Amino acid sequence: MTILKTKRIYDPKEKADGFRVLVDRLWPRGLKKEDADIDVWMKDIAPSAELRQWFNHDADKWEEFKWKYNNELKQLPAVDEFITVVEKHKTVTLLYGAKDEMHNQALVIKDFISRLLKNKIAT
Repeated sequence: MTILKTKRIYDPKEKADGFRVLVDRLWPRGLKKEDADIDVWMKDIAPSAELRQWFNHDADKWEEFKWKYNNELKQLPAVDEFITVVEKHKTVTLLYGAKDEMHNQALVIKDFISRLLKNKIAT
């Protein structure tokens, strides 16, 4: 079973991160690509531009954002590709650029993918 973690992309890389996946649609501000230390950038799993702009990292919209984003994830073809990538690794760290460590898309992705993987094992 894969262990999923979340982490700000601006935090230093650690061996415990395992396979590092950037899950932002936009490249993080102020970070050079050569300094990012990621294994793959999967921007297609990120929230749509409309949802990202609506949410705008407003903690008051968090519950509604999670609901809307989960509905987007259910429709995204990129989820299947993401699961294929995740299942190849023991530990996967979902990287994001947001300052708010408690309200970001990586947490929603982690929860969504964890549920899918558990259901896959149960069947």
